[in-house]
Amino acid sequence: MADTTIESNAPAQLAPRPLRAPVPPDRQGWWWGTGRRKTAVARVRIRPVKDNAKPRFVIQKTARDFREVENYFVELRDQTDCLAPLKLTNTADKFEVIVRASGGGPTGQAGAIRMGLARALSDYDPTLEGMLRDAGYLTRDARKVERKKYGQAGARRRFQFSKR
Repeated sequence: MADTTIESNAPAQLAPRPLRAPVPPDRQGWWWGTGRRKTAVARVRIRPVKDNAKPRFVIQKTARDFREVENYFVELRDQTDCLAPLKLTNTADKFEVIVRASGGGPTGQAGAIRMGLARALSDYDPTLEGMLRDAGYLTRDARKVERKKYGQAGARRRFQFSKR
C-alpha cells in the first residue's frame, strides 16, 4: 500500500530578519556610519534637513574646505556610487550629508562612502536595512591588493627568465 502523505518540494520560507531598535543621534543630531573599501576609510554623518534648508552632500577635505561630490570625484561611476544609497531609499532630498574620506584612491573612497552612508541610513531608520542589504551596500568588500613577494617583480609577476 502506498503512503498517502504529500511531501512538498518547495523551499522553506526564511523568517524575515527582526528589526533593530533605532539608534539615537549624537548630541548635535547626527547619525554616523563608517565605511571601508580597499585601504580607504570614510566617516559619514547624516541628519534630516531643517525647515526650508537645502539638502547637501559634501566631502570635507580639510577643516574649512568642503567639496561637492561632482567636484571631488571626476568619474561619473564614483559620483553615482556615493549617491546610490540615497537614491535607492528615495531620501536624496531629505538629508544633509558630510563625509570625511581618507586613504586609498577615488574608487575605494567612493565605495567606502557608499557603505558608510548605508550604515548611517540603517541606523537612522532600521526599516531601510533590508533594502540596503539586498542591494549589497551593507556588505564589506574584502578584496585588497595582493602583497608583493620576494624574488618576484610583483605579487605574481616573475622576473624575466634568462637561460644564459
